[in-house]
Amino acid sequence: MKAIRIEEYGGPEVLQRVDLDIPAPGPDDVLVRVGCAGINFMDVHTRQGKYKTSRTYPVRLPCTLGMEGAGEVVATGANVTSFKRGDRVAWCISWGAYAEYAVVPAARAAHIPAAVPLDLAAAAIFQGSTAHYLLEDVAQLSAGSTCLVHAASGGIGQLLVQLAKRRGVTVYATTSSEAKAEVARQHGADHVMLYDEGRFAERVREATGGRGVDVVFDAVGRATLRDSFRATRTRGLVVNYGSVSGSLNDLDPIELGEAGSLFLTRPRLADHLADAGTVQRRADEIFAALLDGTLQIEISGRYTLDNVEAAHEALESRRQLGKSVMTIG
Repeated sequence: MKAIRIEEYGGPEVLQRVDLDIPAPGPDDVLVRVGCAGINFMDVHTRQGKYKTSRTYPVRLPCTLGMEGAGEVVATGANVTSFKRGDRVAWCISWGAYAEYAVVPAARAAHIPAAVPLDLAAAAIFQGSTAHYLLEDVAQLSAGSTCLVHAASGGIGQLLVQLAKRRGVTVYATTSSEAKAEVARQHGADHVMLYDEGRFAERVREATGGRGVDVVFDAVGRATLRDSFRATRTRGLVVNYGSVSGSLNDLDPIELGEAGSLFLTRPRLADHLADAGTVQRRADEIFAALLDGTLQIEISGRYTLDNVEAAHEALESRRQLGKSVMTIG
């Protein structure tokens, strides 16, 4: 089978097109003929080596890239009873989707409704599950709450905005340009502003009568995190779920006290996909929102195994506002 592997960490130049044997599923796995793979920052971070010592995401060299995909089950392990040959499934947080076939733990796979095409399922499962757990489990937002979403025009940012609005939350959003700000508005954000070198914090305070928002979703990291504290109400929550601009390595916990006894968390999706039931429940809610029209995912980039380098370059340069997918085969 054809696959994209890395044997060393680095830039897009380390991506290798290789021919591999079709793998066999273990007793608790399914073998999937991959139809589409999602393209994510986690793929870029894997290629760069950011998970080389991670215990949460223990992916090691050499590895086949792609931690999100959708396709058709072609074989099942001896212990698998929840899937059968021919089932359409989507999965995330299991590497190997940049290939014609992938072995996926059955506990990480979810059934896809017949009305959802494979490309949309592959585009939705990782970022949709991420937005779902951030809102439901971590922030526990409900009607009348307020939140600030950074990078609101990005893949997860767009979903956070839409799912928060679905719950009756007032959404403040930041972007890096007016063009991206319009994307956030189109997806339902109530108040949109530019980062403006951290001055978004003052604007949020002004718009909330000096109170600040209940929750900030910050995937940017070093460039925004301290200003996120200033935008958060007393005893509010800051959720740092990504570090696109780099990590904040000199944070003193006393800063959280000075900013209003804030709570700061750095969650990871793997810890919120604890069992097969949770995986399917999150997928069901995301797929249902797609089907009833309350959630929209824009597939703005489409690639193949032959131009995967271009996909990574577009993602790293922020040329892609929506989700990118790779068609396999």
